[in-house]
Parts: sequence; structure tokens; C-alpha cells
Amino acid sequence: MPESPKERAEKYLDLGHSEAENHAKTQLDLYEKRVKDTASANNVISEFFKTNLIDFAWHYIRSRFGPRHPYQAYPRNGDTGIYNMQSSIPTRAEISIALLSDWASDTAEADKVANLVSRHAPDYTIHMGDIYFVGTPKEVEENFTAPYASWYYGASGSLALSGNHEMYSNGNAYFQHLLPAMYAMDGEVKKTQQAGFFCLENSDWRIIGIDTAYTSVGRPLLEIISPPDCHLKKEQVEWLRDVVKLGDPEDKRGLVFLSHHPYLSAFREEYPKPGEQIRELLGEADRPVVWIWGHDHRLVIYDMVKNGKGPVVYGRCIGHGGLPVEIKMPDAADIGKIKYYDRRVRTVIKRHPLGYNGFARVLIQGRELKIEYRDLEDTSVYEESWEVDKQTGQLSWKVIHAIPELAIR
Repeated sequence: MPESPKERAEKYLDLGHSEAENHAKTQLDLYEKRVKDTASANNVISEFFKTNLIDFAWHYIRSRFGPRHPYQAYPRNGDTGIYNMQSSIPTRAEISIALLSDWASDTAEADKVANLVSRHAPDYTIHMGDIYFVGTPKEVEENFTAPYASWYYGASGSLALSGNHEMYSNGNAYFQHLLPAMYAMDGEVKKTQQAGFFCLENSDWRIIGIDTAYTSVGRPLLEIISPPDCHLKKEQVEWLRDVVKLGDPEDKRGLVFLSHHPYLSAFREEYPKPGEQIRELLGEADRPVVWIWGHDHRLVIYDMVKNGKGPVVYGRCIGHGGLPVEIKMPDAADIGKIKYYDRRVRTVIKRHPLGYNGFARVLIQGRELKIEYRDLEDTSVYEESWEVDKQTGQLSWKVIHAIPELAIR
């Protein structure tokens, strides 16, 4: 009997972040799809551990102790990783980009979000990380590359960042199977994505995707002594400095950073180290940037804030792409970080109230960059815009629309 949408969603309830749990869920998922019988859930799990224990142990041990995929960086094949943004309709000045994070879960909600994205037909689509459960070749195929996969490929480009779940399999499927399917158009030339970071730019804005995932997973025992901090590897820092020229004092274009891991969070661990590295490259203490991330499975609009030694950011979390959306309030000490937070209840599964999945639609025209945060019903629940002052690099921000349910205070 085919798996129902509810049964699929239940697999992600209370999903932890240990590699062992996620590898076990991957093997159970493969087993269930293979047998497709009508046994009870307890019998399925029982049979799984009888027949798949060796597979689980092999994949888990290989990921925990085996080598990571070699890190890929620019320039490769003459490609610098910087792409001029171009509209898929030559007569249209506006550039549109769909941002999705934590989407690749093969759930009914993920499919519906992808269908909504296709309805808007953005020039670019960007997945900001996490292919569930552990980013295997099969999971990449089912979400992105199979004929039946629902991922929408933008006419001007489709790019992907890695999340920690891809690194649970040492990044092998991400680098070997997903990146070859990703691309950016350079005029009429289709350039395959060569590394886990990139820059889309025009004369007014730069959208910079950074890789925080490669250093997000540690090794047994070592991760206890030195927990992963998601720092940007040396090759990426050099690319930002020497190729992107992030510290150029004459370049005052607006800056938007995309990452999988959060620069700050009101709900769980945050990773300020990449921000510290970016701030050092920028060389300007008071220049604000827009920073959008996933990882937390919710939609959150943070206050303008500086975390540690990092830059001042307009922080946005859009980790509500495909998994069950969490709506629990943070601890009282962290509520002050949040400006808007989508806590609407869409459904309840096993006494878990779940929120609305969705994506962010970015629209760029001239010095204005607008973001619409659209939910599963294609409702724009929050809209905001920035205008960049190209003399100073400063950003002027305004809220265009926000449904009342999102307000925290």
C-alpha cells in the first residue's frame, strides 16, 4: 500500500540531529519502499532491524569514520562562481528568485511548495540545504533529478547549498549527484555549479551563497572536545576575498547572504563564526547586510542585530520548506530577538500542532530588493523591501505587508 502524506509527515516529527538516527530512518525508508507490504508499523520496524541492520551499520560507520568528499572550490574549468543575474524574459527588468530551505523531504507539502514555485516561474531557484534524511544518491534523485521529482529549475539558474544532512553522508551525493544538476546561465551558456558556494550579482545587488555545512559535522570524540562551528573553509574565504572582492571599499552594492546554518537563533544553537569571518572581510563595522538561512524548521523574521563579532544583519529564517513546521515559542530570554514569527496552526498530527510550509520569493529591480514570504496556500504572509544607497552601502528597510498573526509584540 502506498505511503500516505500523513504517514510521510509523521516520519519527521521530533526528528533529531544525530547521524545515527537519520541513517536509521534512511534505511527504514528504503526498506519500506522495497517491501511495500501491509504489515503493521511495529512489524515493519522489527523486520527492518532483522534484515537491514548490516546496511545501517555499514552506512553509519562509513559516514562517521570514512573520508569526506574532497572540498571543491573555484576557479574550476575557468568558472569563477560569479554569475551576472539575468531575466529569463529579455524585455523584463525585474529579476525573481525563489529561496527554499529544508525542502528536500519528499513530502506532500514539499511537492505543493514546489508546484507553487513553478506557478510563479522564477528566474532562479535556490535550495539552501538539507536533503533528508542523510543526502544519499537516492534521496537526491527523488527530490531533484528523477523525471517525477518536483523541484523547479529556474530558466536562468538553479543552485544549491549543502546542509548538515548532506554531510551525514560525507557530502558525496551532494557533490557527485546534485551539483552536476545545478547551473547558472551566462548569456546563452549553461554553466554547471562547480562548488558549494556562489555569487549572483548585478549593478545594484549581490546574492552570495556561502557553505556552512562542510564544517558542520565533526568526528566521534573530537566533536565533543571541539564542537563544529560551521566556519568557512580557507578556500571559500580566499574566494570571497580575492574573487568576489568582498572588502572592496569602492563596491557599495547591497549584500544578501544565504546559508543553511543560522547566524543567530532564538530556538537552538547558532553559528556566529561565519559572520565573524565575513565581517573581517567586509572591513566595515556599520554596514548592514541581509542574511537568510534555514536549519530551524520555521519562518522567523528577526530584529536587526549583530551577533558577536559579526556584521549587523537583517536576519531571516526560512527553514519551513518541506518538513513539519515547528511553531513553539522560544524561551522568554530569546523572545526579544524576534520581530515576526508564523505560529499559525495548519494541522495537528499525533498531538503535534504544525505550521505552514512555504518559500521566499525575492524580486530585484534597480536598487530595490523585495521579499515575499509565501505560505502553502500561496498567500503572502509578510512582505518587506530594502533600497541600497550605492554611495554608502547602507540599506533602507520597510515592511510592506504583514498579517496580524505574525506579530510578536
